[in-house]
Parts: sequence; C-alpha cells; structure tokens
Amino acid sequence: MVTCIHPHCALTRPDHLQAHLVLDNSAGDSKLRVFATIKLVPVSGSAAKTCPRIGAHTSIAGSLERAAEKAFELGCDAFQIFSSSPRMWRASKLDRAAVRRFQDARERCGLGPLLIHGNYLVNMASTDRVTRRKSIRAFRAELERAAIVGADYVVIHPGSHKGQTLGEAIRVLSDSIAEASKGFQWDGVELLLENTAGGGQTIGRDFDELAEIKAQVQDKASIPVGFCIDTAHCHAAGFDISKEGGLVETLRKIDKAIGIHNVKAIHANDLKTPLGSRLDRHEHIGRGTIGREGFRRMLHHPRLRRLPFILETPNDEHGGYEMDLAELKTLLKRRPRSRRTRKPAGAARSSR
Repeated sequence: MVTCIHPHCALTRPDHLQAHLVLDNSAGDSKLRVFATIKLVPVSGSAAKTCPRIGAHTSIAGSLERAAEKAFELGCDAFQIFSSSPRMWRASKLDRAAVRRFQDARERCGLGPLLIHGNYLVNMASTDRVTRRKSIRAFRAELERAAIVGADYVVIHPGSHKGQTLGEAIRVLSDSIAEASKGFQWDGVELLLENTAGGGQTIGRDFDELAEIKAQVQDKASIPVGFCIDTAHCHAAGFDISKEGGLVETLRKIDKAIGIHNVKAIHANDLKTPLGSRLDRHEHIGRGTIGREGFRRMLHHPRLRRLPFILETPNDEHGGYEMDLAELKTLLKRRPRSRRTRKPAGAARSSR
C-alpha cells in the first residue's frame, strides 16, 4: 500500500481507497525504467462508510474524459456532469470511443458515484403539448446516455405546475416519466428527484410533494426512484438547516415523507439569500446563510455520512471548486460540538 503525495489526490482519503503500486521493468535494457501504475480500489465494508464522498459538477466541454480527469485533479471522490448542453433540446450523439475513454478515466481515478443532471429546459409537467413532448423526448435521451456512459443516477427537477393545480401537475409529470421510460432497462441507473427552492410555481419544495411524485410514478411503471437533496434549496424553501435543531427537524421531515434511506445524494451548496427566500442562489460553502457550522453538522451527521456531497457552487471572484472542496474537507476533520452533549465546566463525571 502506498500514499500519494499529490496534494489533491483521492489517495489522501485512505478511508475510501487503497492504492497498489506496480513496478514494470519489462523493457529489458540496461537502463531501469520504472512505471508506477496506481489502481484505485474502493474499500468495502464499514470503512467505506466512515466519511462522505466529496465531489463537484465538472464540465464535459472538450471531452467526457476530461470531465473525469478534472474531477480527479480537483480532489473529488465522486462527480456530476451534464451529458449534453443543458440549455438545448437537441443533443449530440455520444461517440463510443469517447465513452470508453471516459469510463477508463473514471475507473483509473476511482470516481463514484457518477450523477447526470437533467436538462434545464425539461418540464414534463407542462400544460403546453409541444413543451411536454419535447421534454419527454429529452428525458428519454438523457436516460439512454446515462446507461451508455455508466452513470449511477439521473437527477431531475420536477418542473412547474403553471396553469394547473399542483395535483394535476404531479399526475401529468408521473404520466410523462412513465411514458418516457417505456422499454428502458434501468439496470444500474436510478432516477433521483431533486427538491426545489419553491420559487414561482415549481414542484418539489415540500418533501410530501416529492413523495407523491414517486408514489404515482411507481404506480404506473417499474422505475427505481430516489431523491437528491439540495442544501441551498432546502434553506431557501424555509427549512433552517443552518442550526442544529433545524437540521434535526428537517431530517425528521425528510424521513417521514420520503424515507432518508431513499436519499442517494446531497447537492452541497450554501445559499446567497435569506432563509425562506424561495430564491435559488448558490453561494460558496461558509459564505452564505447556511454557514460553515451548518455544513460541518451535515457532513458529520450519522444519517448523511454515507452519501456523496456534490458541489454546484459558483466560480467567481471569490474562487471556485478548489476552495469549496478544501472547505468541505477541512470541516470533515473536526466534529461539531453539540449543545446536547456539551457539559458545563467542572461537571462531575458519571460513575457509570
């Protein structure tokens, strides 16, 4: 077993990965040529559950392979991508050779899970027939690309109920998902519904709404449905996860409505706007209204530590993913102090 000295290498997370060093002197000449091949192997069992896997959304501009390599260079354990332009209906076809290079890079870098974020134009709950039809086609194509590249999850926003009641919109949405999924083989891919900030007439601000979508989808089709919880969306929707008591209450509500075991990923974003603003404005970790201690508590919470935390924070004058990944990893190093376990100075020890 070896330790990599690369400052951002995932091997600095020994609780997740082991490295095997292979020395090759097959050249057979007088000069010793040593090639170091590092194979990343996920650690199974209880050791793999001791720390969240930290990742970020990386760009496929240039190539799919480059998105994986960039995630590794940043120090990610997991990552998220768009499989095509998120603001265009028409997607380019995936090149099989490019897909193989991407999969090789992902295996070489030990990255997982892989999330694909859905197209921003998609609204499968739309009352407009043209928009709904385009959305169904785009979502089906997203699923097919996810299967081709070997993604673990496809994350979608539930859409908008403009022009109809919430109940009607959820029915239309579930019909659309079922229609888009006809004949699709879900082997290895799971659909994740993401909670929303609640602005305008968006669906999914409340966890009960997400639960109803899942129930109706699974009444109509055999589709694996889980959930992705966005921290900024939670806070904007009025769930105060910046405080210890607020996090406990939010997780209780999540567990009651959708089952916390059905949450498969966290979008780790601070919020630029106030609690309950219903505005979706992401901020760097620790610079927003959730704050450093809010994220420290989430990273160390026993019911969240098994989940990947995926950054979608800004790239601006303050910094980018490098800064936010470093911040999350710093917060992982020190556990939060709980009001419930804190003892007053000079308190006597229990005799038990």
